[in-house]
Amino acid sequence: MTPPPTRRGPITVRVFTQRFSSTPLGARLARRLTLHQLDSWNIPHGTKLSDTTALIVAELAANAATHGRVPGRDFELRLTLTRAVLRIEVSDTRGEKRPPCPGELAAPPSVVETGRGLLLVEALADRWAVLDRVPVGKTVRAELDLPR
Repeated sequence: MTPPPTRRGPITVRVFTQRFSSTPLGARLARRLTLHQLDSWNIPHGTKLSDTTALIVAELAANAATHGRVPGRDFELRLTLTRAVLRIEVSDTRGEKRPPCPGELAAPPSVVETGRGLLLVEALADRWAVLDRVPVGKTVRAELDLPR
């Protein structure tokens, strides 16, 4: 005997995708538009989720504009919101220059002023990964679990 089907509510997936110039200005704009988009999805400015997401986007976008920059090519930001997860993806076209994978990060010497962005991402995100991007490049994905 087959159990009766369970009723499930509709699943809403919200997606925001935008390309930005691979410049410091493009990275700042990515962060600002992220905050605006989250607010339109009823995740208000100043909440822990909004602030955490903005910080992760700022770090990943700065990395894409600095280390993943290919002249004449943009980087892409994609936010995906489901009931359970907020996914942040930043893609660039420089596939040969990949950051270390999760668990492989080493803190830079204390006298160095840079190199801590992915350490922040690792500390703030519930999961993160570096993925190949087809046809060219890489994507750094970070996920934040939402409260039930």
